Amino acid sequence: MKNRFGDRFRAALFGGLLLGGAGLSFAATTAIPALPPRSTPPTTPAPQPPATLPELPPLSPPPAPLPELSPTTPATPARPSSPAPTTPNRVTPPGLPRPTDPLYSRQRNLQSIGMEGAWAQLPVTLSPVTVAVLDTGFIASPELVGRVINGYDFVSDAARAGDGNGRDADAAGVGALAYHAEVVGNIISAAHDGRGMAGIAPRVRVVQIRVAGTDGLIDPQDLADSLRWAAGMTVAGVPTNPNPARILNLSLYADFIPLTRCDTRVQAAVDAATARGALVIAGAANDGKDASGYSPAGCRNVLTVTSVSEAGVRPSYANWGRAVTLAAPGGEVGRGVVVSSLSGPGGVREPNGTSFAAPHAAGVAALLLSVRPKLSPSQLRSLLTRTATPFPSGRCDPDPARTCGAGTLNADAAIKAALASPLGK
Repeated sequence: MKNRFGDRFRAALFGGLLLGGAGLSFAATTAIPALPPRSTPPTTPAPQPPATLPELPPLSPPPAPLPELSPTTPATPARPSSPAPTTPNRVTPPGLPRPTDPLYSRQRNLQSIGMEGAWAQLPVTLSPVTVAVLDTGFIASPELVGRVINGYDFVSDAARAGDGNGRDADAAGVGALAYHAEVVGNIISAAHDGRGMAGIAPRVRVVQIRVAGTDGLIDPQDLADSLRWAAGMTVAGVPTNPNPARILNLSLYADFIPLTRCDTRVQAAVDAATARGALVIAGAANDGKDASGYSPAGCRNVLTVTSVSEAGVRPSYANWGRAVTLAAPGGEVGRGVVVSSLSGPGGVREPNGTSFAAPHAAGVAALLLSVRPKLSPSQLRSLLTRTATPFPSGRCDPDPARTCGAGTLNADAAIKAALASPLGK
């Protein structure tokens, strides 16, 4: 993702895929297939956005809101002979218990951001929340059964799509990099069911939206359109999204543009999604450079997340700078983030990169909305930044110019602050 081809940049996911250009962000590990280098610069012109198609009117009527999620206690059947003795009503205790999923003991990333403290504070009834993952597309993850949605395929270049066509209603992931979206979604919302791993917000829904081709590259116009669609806005030639999201996770950056500024198309889409009430969260990318030149990491209204180690130190791969809002665990080389993956060896991967730091913030933001559903994007940002854990000695890097935002994500403190405030009720 550091290679330049004229004005085109190779995209890589932030955790080994799309973070780069308009790709996913991650630092490569032996567990992740590397993108093959290109021997010669591409000569084809940069992809052009699709021709404008007539806008489709919104579906009518809009989908009914989802019922609130709340655990239930099965009733005890009455005996046929005499009435059962009167007993006090059983009260379901608040909070989620410590996960029993077998990988949880290895998920040091969750322990380092205070997830057990956050889960213990959750009320019995939580508001429904939908998170959109704009990435490599849909995989039917066993960790998300009943809560993962096949969104839309926004890859307009049929040659790069790898599925025989351009944009279409099937967002299924294609190719060696398809696992990237699966892993991101699992970090956000894997079930606490005694199997596999534990997710941060195990009751939220995840809409998987495909924006990356089989090469890991992301076209800026495809990204801009997918941002609007994910937040519930109209996109010409695309059916209305029946599952608009309040949190948008982008573990990627846009390709085919110089890494010098935020692309105007992406910025306009981010602004529109924000105005719609959606918080856009992006990985900072994995070039060890200033994140301000990347789209969307350097865009206004984006909550940009870089990686830190469990000790609060920035790994050399992680981007930095004034565009970074805060940090979260993204793993280090040889000590990655433990995740479930259908295609991983033994069903497990241990990737590292800012691709995997971003969904930590997305998951905690989703939990905040589940307890305070009317929080605005700016209020969510404020909660996450003002409750962050300070870096050791006040900074994440010996170089004072290489900053990592307000601190390390602290889920426990963020939930506590939200519940103590009337904002967003």
